[in-house]
Amino acid sequence: MAQACKADETRPIWRTETMPDSLNNPGTDHTPVLLRETLELLSCAPGGRYVDATLGLGGHAEAILECIQPDGFLLGLDRDEESLAIARARLAQYAGMFRLLHENFKNLPLVLNNTGITPVDGILVDLGISSYQLLSPARGFSFQSDAMLDMRMDTSQRLTAADLINSLAEDQLSRIIHRYGEERYARRIARAIVAARAKGAITRCSQLAELVRRAVPARRIPAIHPATRTFQALRIAVNQELDGLDEFLTETVSFLRPGGRFVVISFHSLEDRIVKRAFRALAGQCVCDRPPELCTCSRQPQAKLVTNRAIRPGETEVELNPRSRSARLRCVERLNVSGLGSLVPETIER
Repeated sequence: MAQACKADETRPIWRTETMPDSLNNPGTDHTPVLLRETLELLSCAPGGRYVDATLGLGGHAEAILECIQPDGFLLGLDRDEESLAIARARLAQYAGMFRLLHENFKNLPLVLNNTGITPVDGILVDLGISSYQLLSPARGFSFQSDAMLDMRMDTSQRLTAADLINSLAEDQLSRIIHRYGEERYARRIARAIVAARAKGAITRCSQLAELVRRAVPARRIPAIHPATRTFQALRIAVNQELDGLDEFLTETVSFLRPGGRFVVISFHSLEDRIVKRAFRALAGQCVCDRPPELCTCSRQPQAKLVTNRAIRPGETEVELNPRSRSARLRCVERLNVSGLGSLVPETIER
């Protein structure tokens, strides 16, 4: 394959772009996270075939298309139809080089089977919520807004955060907030929610944020907003973000050509633990807690670790894009079936 696309070291490769006003969408300033590292790890080159399984507003996809033109191809998936429309406008200059589909990234194996473009040279999955979704009042993701409690990434689905808040039993709410938000005051918060909804439905982000603020002991309020973890937990539950993630990662690597790269960007520890475990299992490492003599982990590697440790954004990127601060990037490379090659991780130095 031709020489891989390299980032210009003299300036940041990421850029912030406001989409045309004609789209009438607020909050479309978009800065793709860890873009330089993503391009280098994917080894994007002219003529390559790539997948952006979480297209968002198209920032990563635009950079990939720039590297693989004139005869490359990119398949883009996203579960948010509004984001797809914005991305399609952004990528218009590369018409004929891409195909965008309204799909959950977890359906990628089925999509690839149906499109017949495999094997591909690289796959990118960015598990974060986009700034567009977070800042769009109508989407109801932010505890800083007075929007309706929604939190659906795919607005065609029926279940919303308000449905969960107003229907689940106290112990169910507590489990969700504790498991997905890692919130130590989950029981206290769930109790406050049940007491408040007995007087009237909880329908707005501001209502829930205030309930959580009052439920958390004042002396224990952390540096982050006290409702941050609860809103994260509800978003994960509404969108089933962690369900089937391990299986998806394990299955998807088989659609790469030998030497192809799989890059995943996560934004909280729950996701990153799943990615880390799945990638180590793909590399033939033990991921169970059993003694060696009882281990049932497959030791037949399908991939090798390219990043031994998660890559984090540098100080410059965090300064330019504060929301990138929690991002973690991991990458594996598919191995040849017959010749497995070196299994030593190629640690990326910052």
